[in-house]
Amino acid sequence: MNKSEVFILDHIQISHKIKRIAYQIYESNVEEDRIVLAGILKNGFELAKKLKDDLERISDLEIELCEVKINKKNPLDEIETSLPSSEYENRSIILVDDVLNSGTTLIYGVRHFLKVPLKQFRTAVLVDRSHKKYPVKADFKGISLSTSLNETVKVDFTEGRNRVELI
Repeated sequence: MNKSEVFILDHIQISHKIKRIAYQIYESNVEEDRIVLAGILKNGFELAKKLKDDLERISDLEIELCEVKINKKNPLDEIETSLPSSEYENRSIILVDDVLNSGTTLIYGVRHFLKVPLKQFRTAVLVDRSHKKYPVKADFKGISLSTSLNETVKVDFTEGRNRVELI
């Protein structure tokens, strides 16, 4: 770790945050048989996979994973998903990303999924930074951080290294 990096969460702390988010998701979907975890590539999808593992341990929900590809440099480009819209129509969806910065990625992701009727739509993030440009919020979050605009939150889900740092 460089001197300019500030350690925020380690592997165990991340695991606890993910487990807590999984319980919150389950509690808000206790009436459902099946939900869709739509993870924004790359780290959002990694977080969605970890949430799926915990949800399967604590519930009998059928969890469908969906990869969401958003061009973060140009979010107006067409968004691609690994599931056709018929697979999540009239379902409960949780859009998952690692960090909520300005809200740009999440708001365009929300816009994509609202093109079809849904039963319920929520968002989940590991880190919420509170620098929003858009009226989007994280329904489920691991940690809220007050940071300056020139700082970056880095989430590393590399096997054996899981950590969150402020750079």
